[in-house]
Amino acid sequence: MIVHVPDGFIDAPVSVAAGAVAVAGVAVSLRGARRELDDRTAPLAGLTAAFVFAAQMLNFPVASGTSGHLLGGALAAILVGPYAGVLCVSVVLLLQSLLFADGGLTALGVNITVMGLVTVPVGYGLFRLLLRVLPKTRPAASGAAFAAAAVSVPASALAFTLLYAIGGTTDVPVGTVAAAMVGVHVLIGIGEGLITGFAVSSVLAVRPDLAYGARDLIKPVTLRTGAPAREPASTSAEPAEGRS
Repeated sequence: MIVHVPDGFIDAPVSVAAGAVAVAGVAVSLRGARRELDDRTAPLAGLTAAFVFAAQMLNFPVASGTSGHLLGGALAAILVGPYAGVLCVSVVLLLQSLLFADGGLTALGVNITVMGLVTVPVGYGLFRLLLRVLPKTRPAASGAAFAAAAVSVPASALAFTLLYAIGGTTDVPVGTVAAAMVGVHVLIGIGEGLITGFAVSSVLAVRPDLAYGARDLIKPVTLRTGAPAREPASTSAEPAEGRS
């Protein structure tokens, strides 16, 4: 079972350091989100956070008795922007730790760092990079969203492995943890990519202007008013015939 990091799995100094990183990341995101959110995208941010919250409660089987769930960092970043995306994931993790004991309070900084501050920039950065080289079409954007989300999940696993190598409290060797985490999360990333690609494609099909990361796909609208202009009539008068 792939779950949030519980209390006591990472020692206190590393947990405190990760908490400081998380606080700094959320503070920066609060300032940056002001530029990303407006009257149209603010409601979408709430819906995105609600969707990620609900999706993280559902697990899908992966392999050898393990299961995974949506992280949602790449999806949130693509839909509402990277800063707002960090806030969406952070709010979800906070509510889950308080209401469902899904990840401990002392490990909240670790979870926000690993599942928010890593997945969002990795996913959004790769998505924007792919959009520069792919055709400006909805299928291409959906494929870019799939790839971005799929890569963000093992990147999160690598970040957790790094924190475990520094402050892990169990006797499991780091190499074993790295192999298990990355190997399983590659498969989880495929599921995350499918969900993210489908969600982004659905939004682009209905309201492409609401997808923050794919606004380049929107073609400017050319307004035409009235009938086409006609060529001006000749103003030269025919010479009048002389009278006898």
